[in-house]
Amino acid sequence: MADEQEKTEAPSAHKLEKAKQEGNVAKSPEVSGVIIMFVGLAVLFFLFPFWLEKIRDIYVYIIAFPKEDFTKNDVVNVFWMLVSTAGIMLLPIFLVLVVAGIMGNVMQFGFLLTIKAIKPKFSKINPVNGIKNVFSVRKFVDGGMITLKVLVALVVGGAILFLFLHDIAGVAHLGLMHQVLWWRDKCLILIGSMLFVFAVMAFADFLLKRRQYIKTLRMSKQEVKDEFIQHEGNPEIKARIRQIMRKNAMSRMMSAVPDAKVVVTNPTHYAVAIAFEPQKDNAPRVVAKGIDHLAIRIKDIARQNEIEIIENPKLARSLYKDAELDQEIPPVFFEAIIKVLLEVNRLRFLKGKQPFEWQK
Repeated sequence: MADEQEKTEAPSAHKLEKAKQEGNVAKSPEVSGVIIMFVGLAVLFFLFPFWLEKIRDIYVYIIAFPKEDFTKNDVVNVFWMLVSTAGIMLLPIFLVLVVAGIMGNVMQFGFLLTIKAIKPKFSKINPVNGIKNVFSVRKFVDGGMITLKVLVALVVGGAILFLFLHDIAGVAHLGLMHQVLWWRDKCLILIGSMLFVFAVMAFADFLLKRRQYIKTLRMSKQEVKDEFIQHEGNPEIKARIRQIMRKNAMSRMMSAVPDAKVVVTNPTHYAVAIAFEPQKDNAPRVVAKGIDHLAIRIKDIARQNEIEIIENPKLARSLYKDAELDQEIPPVFFEAIIKVLLEVNRLRFLKGKQPFEWQK
């Protein structure tokens, strides 16, 4: 059985595509999280002046109310003003973060829209499978990565803060604005360092998830063979079909040789049989062509049917290469073929045969 064999083969492109259509893709939540953090912080800095202006508007709006005669309608108006302003402040960053989250997934596995991943499956509510998933190696690895990320973040953050300690004593003697600017600069350094650490860990997590994903989709040698047969067909049968098709095509070609008016040869390696019926053909046609043993067979059939054989090595090679079977010869060969047809009539006349009529 295929399932009992060791799965050592990389998954095929078809299996990867099928898994993707079912919603089974290699993805790391860490990658999406880092992208959301990058975009969120960038939007936060961009929208900060806008938020300050909105907060000022709220303050001015509330201060403008009289302290006395504060009615129920005033409370409702203030409430809706606060809700609408908060919505205007938060809606841009919310939309941007949603787009960032989508792009974080698209960057990992491309655009995918499927409902198979959310279809209910009874296997997902199986308690035995649930316990196995909780205590699986994958869950332990994921838990270890989370723990490692927290530890690294604490170590890096602590190291950066430790480097700032020797400046704190001097900052205390600065003015308020300089202190604010100092804290701003240090916060930016800390945030940038942490984002870099998170980005590196997200990349490592994505590589690990990708490796686990490929491992779960590995195939046995029998599965690879069965899939190839299913989608490409049995190679032995396809080879047999091609052999039969070639044989049939060759038989049809050889049966058309008696209809030829002349065979142009190399003289030994190439043979091209040309037919021309002025009443129905606009130009001479190649009805058979071949090299080596096929050329010999074409010439044998031509002799049996008393068809003239003209030796013209250059023309024979050119016709074999450039003229299509059962098609009119290209115009570039017209002049050479006319000379050949005239030679055919000359030979027929010398043999006492009726020359062909080449005109309509």
